[in-house]
Amino acid sequence: MKVTYQMIDKQLRVKGFLYDLLTRSSSEENFIKAMESRKKQMKRYVGKDADGLACSEEWIARADGSKIRVRIYKPLNPKPNLPGVLWLHGGGYAMGVPELFADTYKRLIEASDCVVVAPDYRLSIEEPYPAALDDSYDTLLWMKNHAKELGIRDDQLMVGGESAGGGLTAALTLYARDKGEVKISFQMPLYPMIDDRMITESSINNNAPLWNSDSNRWAWKLYLGEFFGNAVPAYAAAARATEYQGLPPTVTFVGDLEPFRDETIQYVRKLREAGVSVDFEMYKGCYHGFDIINPKAEVSKKATSFFIGAFVYAVEHYFAEQ
Repeated sequence: MKVTYQMIDKQLRVKGFLYDLLTRSSSEENFIKAMESRKKQMKRYVGKDADGLACSEEWIARADGSKIRVRIYKPLNPKPNLPGVLWLHGGGYAMGVPELFADTYKRLIEASDCVVVAPDYRLSIEEPYPAALDDSYDTLLWMKNHAKELGIRDDQLMVGGESAGGGLTAALTLYARDKGEVKISFQMPLYPMIDDRMITESSINNNAPLWNSDSNRWAWKLYLGEFFGNAVPAYAAAARATEYQGLPPTVTFVGDLEPFRDETIQYVRKLREAGVSVDFEMYKGCYHGFDIINPKAEVSKKATSFFIGAFVYAVEHYFAEQ
């Protein structure tokens, strides 16, 4: 899908063009080098607290004895029995740390008091699938088992994330449903990265800013490792799932110019066909991550308001007994 400058929302054009100019990779080798470089750059954000929130850090044990660093965000004066939100950061599965998305945590907490738990899951440049999914699931189980200490309700565990974090969200809800050890009350996979096949119109020859067909292919290759080009499990790429019954109520949105447009539309359709309640909107003239790159644009404000509104509704209406 060829994207021209004129197709992009006027308020998103300049920032999108400049960001793309600074970050676009010309080859797979350069993409990997860029991901490794950004991993080093992320160190300066590790441990940084968010203004206006009570922030802390825990280390959760994995089965092999190693540990997952987990950031916890609460209101300054939290009430007991709040919803617990597991937030999985974006970054193509290859980059990022939870501290980068503090603005999202603040919006959630300001909209309806909750506790946000954000794991620093293993990135694909360190270990491919299923490392990130395992870390996400271990954190979710930890939230259930430590609900009282965290001040959260174990019958209102929610999961969300953007881009690759949205992909992890969609995969995690499938995995949790099938494992049967913990129940999720609501999911928020925003413009999720869920289909490695890249066979939809929007994912083929997409040259939009921020994330295009090339970066998408290289990122999937990194994340899937030995699975790339072979039998890819649905827990790695949720669009490959065949059974959507029993998944939690969902909110998602996507831009109409980005590679993930069509796979998100198909995901929403399959959820609805399975009887899952879904709030969904698509925004015209928007590339990938537009709400993060230019949060002050009118279309970004609209998308954020839509997502946060659905979250508030979920807090009031969606529960899942363990």
